[in-house]
Amino acid sequence: MKSAASPSPAAKLALAVVTEPERTQSFGGGAIPAGAREEAMRALLQTAADAGVGRIATRPAGDGERLLGQAWPFPSPFAVSVRTVCLSEGLDRVEARARRSLERMGLPRGDVLLCSAAGDLAGAEGRALWDRMLALKDRGLFRRIGFLATMEDGPMLLARRFQPDVVQMPCNILDQRPVTEGTLSELAGLGVDVHLSSVFARGLLFTNRENLPDHLADQGVALSRTRRRLAEARIDPMQAALAFCLGLPPVAAVVASVASAAELRAVLAAAHAPRPDLDWEALALGEPAALSAPRRQQVAA
Repeated sequence: MKSAASPSPAAKLALAVVTEPERTQSFGGGAIPAGAREEAMRALLQTAADAGVGRIATRPAGDGERLLGQAWPFPSPFAVSVRTVCLSEGLDRVEARARRSLERMGLPRGDVLLCSAAGDLAGAEGRALWDRMLALKDRGLFRRIGFLATMEDGPMLLARRFQPDVVQMPCNILDQRPVTEGTLSELAGLGVDVHLSSVFARGLLFTNRENLPDHLADQGVALSRTRRRLAEARIDPMQAALAFCLGLPPVAAVVASVASAAELRAVLAAAHAPRPDLDWEALALGEPAALSAPRRQQVAA
């Protein structure tokens, strides 16, 4: 009897489509015409659909949701994750904006609604926020609910308290704490679907030592060592980053940020490359918590 074929790596990918001008191609250095932006989005989504990518991760900022709504292939093969706005805007606003996200994308329902800040759930109104999200799920507007968290947020405590369907958190070859500390396996053991973000370490895998942000200046030597080890093994950093995350058994989805069909094709090529034989633990930074330090005042990404 033939064994079942392994699923394509693309099936485990989720795309966070970037629409910021600094990542998208401009025309003559100026603003991109609306029609060209929509056509570029259609090309990206069609490329994803043809490759077998089945998930799109969105956020309620800019005009990304609107562009997606105008560019879905028909029929759309994508399950869509939506993020809440911050609780500081009020419970009514959180609920209304989640509904509005679906409207902007032309969707009758979404797959996942994620609380964008674990701190909102840990606060005094955390239970009320979760109840609003549960109500949206019960009404059929979202199939599942969950939250974004970093290791510093204590994701296991929140998971035991709220019993989410999905938890999304940063993990990459520079910061492997979710793996080494057992968090991914423990979440999966609770029946939680684990989605990984920041798989390219917010671009640090492609950043020269002299261009590091100030808060990571002390990590320059360690980062250079990791890049050197990859170069000596003749492994592209993107390939290594995706191989590490896609190869983690507890992980249900790996979120990759892309701004164009060309970027997506590069991600797909790296994802389909043979898994390298690397000493993964040796690639991690000695002080990985430094990577998440600036996030403490931001929404997890």
